[in-house]
Amino acid sequence: MGSFLAYANNNFRWEILALAVLTTLFLQILSNLANDYGDSVHGVDNENRLGPKRVTQSGKVSQKEMRIAIGTFAFLALVSGSWLIFTGLQNIKQIILFFVLGIGAILAAIKYTVGKNPYGYAGLGDLFVFIFFGLVGVTGTYYLHTHEFSAWTLLPATSVGLLSSGVLNLNNMRDIENDSKSGKQTLVVRLGSQKAKTYHTTLLVLAMIMSIIYVIRFNHSPWQWIFLATFPLFLRNIRVVLLNHEPLELNSELKRLSISTFVFTFVFGLASIL
Repeated sequence: MGSFLAYANNNFRWEILALAVLTTLFLQILSNLANDYGDSVHGVDNENRLGPKRVTQSGKVSQKEMRIAIGTFAFLALVSGSWLIFTGLQNIKQIILFFVLGIGAILAAIKYTVGKNPYGYAGLGDLFVFIFFGLVGVTGTYYLHTHEFSAWTLLPATSVGLLSSGVLNLNNMRDIENDSKSGKQTLVVRLGSQKAKTYHTTLLVLAMIMSIIYVIRFNHSPWQWIFLATFPLFLRNIRVVLLNHEPLELNSELKRLSISTFVFTFVFGLASIL
């Protein structure tokens, strides 16, 4: 999204896009590995878990091997992120600021479930996902391309952040019973199933509204509105979630919402440069 917005502003560099994608992939893999490890260590991953089997809990990968994998991808994210920063910036103060944000992203990926006081167990996972996968990811990438900050980019950044939080919320709705019994106080556990459904609806509706406001402000072609064709994907997801009474059935919706978020981002971004 950040790269598309930069392209629409006539400031775009392929190497920034490539390194941003690579760094994001490393951070996502790191987050998944750390989550697998952390939930296993804290006993959240057990025979009652409804999601896909985890490799640490099942014994396919030892805790030591998983720690090595986590360290490896933390290092790769650091190298890739540093390369991205030095490619995009020259000002030493900006480099330091982005380096601090990068370290914060790596620590956030790990500390979600790892350590003595993982923030994911305190119901703060949604907030960190919104910040790093939304606000920081989009506006940061946009800045690396353009060397300027536009408050308007916060609107599509908010859309991406809210949809990403929606993915995490679905994951936690599926796992609400086991998380509650295991002491993992996710936001869903704190809210309860019914309020979590309302929260989920709010996330997706606000994401759609933010994107509409942005296009109204920067409308230069009827083609920009083709992103509205992705909205039925989110409306369907909302309907399924509101009517759901069996957490296991949310597994398929989790995948659909992830893909829908990618499709929305791609179509919205592509339409902005037409």
